[in-house]
Parts: sequence; C-alpha cells; structure tokens
Amino acid sequence: MKFLVIRFSSIGDIVLTTPAIRCLKQQVNNAEVHFLTKYNFKSVTEGNPYIDKFFYFKDNLSSLIKDLKLEEYDYIIDLHHNFRTKRIAWALNVKVLTYDKERYEKFLLTKLHINKMSGRHIVDRCLDTLLPLEVKNDGKGMDYFIPKNCEIKIEDLPMPHMVGYVAIVIGASYYTKKLPVHKLQELCRKLDYPIILVGGKEDFKEAHEIASVDSIRIYNACGKFNLHESADLVRKSKLVISHDTGLQYIACAFNKPVLAIWGGTSPLLDVEPYYANGNKERYQNFLVEKLSCQPCSNFGTKACPKKHFKCMEGQNIDLIVIAAKLYYNI
Repeated sequence: MKFLVIRFSSIGDIVLTTPAIRCLKQQVNNAEVHFLTKYNFKSVTEGNPYIDKFFYFKDNLSSLIKDLKLEEYDYIIDLHHNFRTKRIAWALNVKVLTYDKERYEKFLLTKLHINKMSGRHIVDRCLDTLLPLEVKNDGKGMDYFIPKNCEIKIEDLPMPHMVGYVAIVIGASYYTKKLPVHKLQELCRKLDYPIILVGGKEDFKEAHEIASVDSIRIYNACGKFNLHESADLVRKSKLVISHDTGLQYIACAFNKPVLAIWGGTSPLLDVEPYYANGNKERYQNFLVEKLSCQPCSNFGTKACPKKHFKCMEGQNIDLIVIAAKLYYNI
C-alpha cells in the first residue's frame, strides 16, 4: 500500500509526527510511505529511514498536485488538516485519514479558559489517525536523525564545555514563548555550570547579551550551526532547558532530560515533552501558578495581550536552578 503523509510545518510539529510515520512504515505490510512538507523544513525529516520518498511545497501547489497524482496513493494521512491539505486530498480523490486538531477545544481553552481538551498528547492523536489501519503506538517515542557529516566534534567546542554542558534553547517562534533577556541572564548567572546557548541567527543578538554574564562559561552558539548541528549540541548535552519550541521535542527524541519553560502556551494544550513508553520522569514543566490568562494562544503571540507578561516575568528562576542541581547534578 502507498501512503502520502502530510505535515507542512513546523520543526516541532513535524518531529511530533515521527512516531506515526515509523509505526505506519513498520506495521503495515509492504507500506510505501511518502512525506510532504514545506521546502523550508526539508532538513527536519531528510534523514528519516521510514520515509521512502519526499515531496516539498514551495508555492507550487498546482504542479505539486500533478506530481502527486502520478503516484496513485491508496491513502492520504493528513496530519496538518488545513485548507491546502483538503485541496490536495480533493484533487487526488483517494481515501483520507485526518488528524483531529481539536480546534474548538483549543479555542475554548485559549479564549475563554474553559478546558475541554481530550488530554491526549498530540503524538497520540497523530497515532489515533492511523487506527483504521490497525496501527498502534509502539512506545518508542519520537525520532530525529542527524546525518554523519553534521555531527559536532566535542573537540570543536570551547575547552570549558568539553567535559559537559547544559544546553539552553533560547529561541521560540513568538515573543510570549520566550523568557526575557534579563530572566535568561539570571538563569545563566545562578546556574554555575558550562552553558551553550542554542538558537537561530535571529537569536544571536539576545544570546550575546545573555552570554555577557560570563563569556567563558557561556558559549553563544546561536546562528553558528545549522539545524542538524544544533540538534547534535542538544544530543551531546547533559541537560536541556528550553522554551516551547522544536528543539525541545528533538531533545525528547534523544531521551535528554528537559526542563520546559512555558509562557503564552501551556502543557494544557497537550504539547508537553513526550518520551518513549510515556516516561514522565525525564522532564519537568515550569509555569507561573494560578495565572488565569494562560494559555493565551495555541502558538504564542508577538506581545502579551494583557500587557503584563506575568507568565514569563513571574517565572521563579531559583526553582529551575534547584531542579537542575537536585535531579541532574548540575
């Protein structure tokens, strides 16, 4: 049987689909699995051995549909579920299994703060999509594959970080998902251990300010490495401290312990760290308690809707440092 799995974006959401992709490939006899994503996210899955063929969307929907029609799929597995994926499914005219985004429940939670969410993690809901094919969760968690030529050599890191370091993922797609610079500086100041700041080019300036706390002990890697290399920095770390962003889920795929910091989004959206066999001892969530306006968005926003940004300004940095020291001997 031939399957087209669709998930256009983003890094974290694509990583969250990997258990469904693996289980589909391994549990359906002679399954041929193709994957469609945006070209910008090509690197996220390019090394995935459970995908037989890749297609990429880059403002080329009409020509893309023509190419997809030639494949004569048995099923489309729609793990994105938007207007564009519906158009593809309509054009290909084959059976479709569609992921439940729980849009209504998310609206109630973020706008009215009424929690009607199912309580099933997004990974499990992706796997639920495959139940008609009798595909089940194998309990092996998420996947991320780093090409050999993108692995970081320990000797290429600064001397203080060769023996061990904490990776702090400072980036995120929206402002309300990130600790302010002064809070990250406080964290780095109090966490007396070698630190590597991980993020993209857009995070370099803030990372430079954060690293100024101690330019020897804190290494600013933001923008210096591609996604695979950044993922390898996470893989080689002793502990990962992260906002709600893609590298948090990549850390889970490598079974790294994670301290997850939540602002405008929340674990209530069923997106907290996810590990093999449902292991909940590998991570801790950090939220400001009894904050009625959290979560304010599914994805985060460019500014705090309430103007006070208590969800991040109120984060107790001492608790994060205590967790790092107590549970992970940092």
